[in-house]
Amino acid sequence: MRKVLVAWLGKTDLRAPTESDQIGIGPVAQALEARPFDEAFLLSDYDDRVVAPYSKWLRARTRVRLEVIHEKLTGPTQFGEIHEASVRAVRRALGDNPRETALSFHLSPGTPAMAAVWILLGKTRFPAEFIESSKEHGVRTASVPFEISADFVPDLLREQDERLRLGSAAEPPEAPEFADIIHRSRVMSRLIQRARRVAVRNVPVLVEGASGTGKEMLARAIHRASPRRDRPFIAVNCGAIPADLVESELFGHEKGAFTDAKQARKGYFESADGGTLFLDEVGELPSSAQVKLLRAVQEGEIVRLGSSRALKVDVRIVAATNRTLTEEIAEGRFREDLFYRLAVAVLKIPPLRERAGDIGLLIEHLLEYVNREASTEPGYREKKLSAGARNLLLAHPWPGNVRELLNTLRRAAIWSDGAAISSEDALEALLPVAGSVRQEVLGRPLGSGFNLSDLLDEVARHYLGRAMDEAKGNKTKAAELVGLPSYQTLSNWLARYEVTT
Repeated sequence: MRKVLVAWLGKTDLRAPTESDQIGIGPVAQALEARPFDEAFLLSDYDDRVVAPYSKWLRARTRVRLEVIHEKLTGPTQFGEIHEASVRAVRRALGDNPRETALSFHLSPGTPAMAAVWILLGKTRFPAEFIESSKEHGVRTASVPFEISADFVPDLLREQDERLRLGSAAEPPEAPEFADIIHRSRVMSRLIQRARRVAVRNVPVLVEGASGTGKEMLARAIHRASPRRDRPFIAVNCGAIPADLVESELFGHEKGAFTDAKQARKGYFESADGGTLFLDEVGELPSSAQVKLLRAVQEGEIVRLGSSRALKVDVRIVAATNRTLTEEIAEGRFREDLFYRLAVAVLKIPPLRERAGDIGLLIEHLLEYVNREASTEPGYREKKLSAGARNLLLAHPWPGNVRELLNTLRRAAIWSDGAAISSEDALEALLPVAGSVRQEVLGRPLGSGFNLSDLLDEVARHYLGRAMDEAKGNKTKAAELVGLPSYQTLSNWLARYEVTT
């Protein structure tokens, strides 16, 4: 196996021939002395008059075959130019026998943008070892967690474009009220950006999303970021109110309005006056209540049950549903005029399986919550996830979304005897997945953020993680389980899809 180092030259490298007593021999020379490389491909955007003396000095110190590749950049943070130059260098380094070449990317020399591009390439197109070096600690392998390589680096590459886009679009400033909504994915960032925009307005909001996606959390954040933040936030589960009590609960009643009405009582609308009324599962309301709700939204007034006097109320409605209300309208179960009154601003929360990059972040956050929650229980030990357990959780489709993830971690913490939650603990904590959910791999709608590459990556990570767990880390056995020809091929797949072993 041919061992090849690929790196950008940095200022410390170029100063080493004349200042080694003060700064050492530089990252590149350190790496070539510490590791058994056969070849080194060094990229440089410096003038050759500066690089030539360094190249001569370095060749005198090592028997490694060196090739300096000159690449002119218009700036040290031009990610596109750095990416293109790095790809050219890697292809040159791989030559005609990429399968017989072991790549190492040096993260220390050059700019942070160059290091970011190495991580992006090494975790996607060109699997490679990452190394770092310093005068104090020498040369060592750099550990790059899955979340950084899969999520942080693409975000870093988009940072400048995003800053320009926000500036040109006159986006509202970041609102701390949304900080509790843990996310990293672009789809959730876009959703929260829209929620911040609508929060400062006084229009009704309709939040759509499956059960467990966090509709009430989003509604509360909208309220806290609104001018009504100091007024009440009243949450009502419309599906939990008995049909014969809906009108009384929402609009209140007068004394004697019905048999058990011993005294007059305010409804949720009056209690929320000046603030926000969150109507969860609004699609569950009976037709009679929908008529009165339409009047309350349209006219800003309600009539208590048993009264004929209209009361003015100043309430902002945030409604939520896990149903598709347009389908409910077609079936005659929901009023079309009420829908259009509620759906002035529509926010759709994606299911967890479509939030690329968020699951790992949520696992960490929710496990911390579980540990805090159980810290006062007798004999409880703080839990951490093993690599196998983490792979299982990352590969799960999560039909119950964030709520299911939280409860799974709670179960896994209970089943685990030690400090580490094993893959067996996680597997026992996961609930069986209905066949219909599995079929969604083939039945997902095209467009609207669909990404075939992400879906294929999800499937590959799922089965590779399962195979490694069932084989108890034996790569030869795991390769047989997934139909790969050898453990070397499996190792390549594990590296390509960032499956932790």
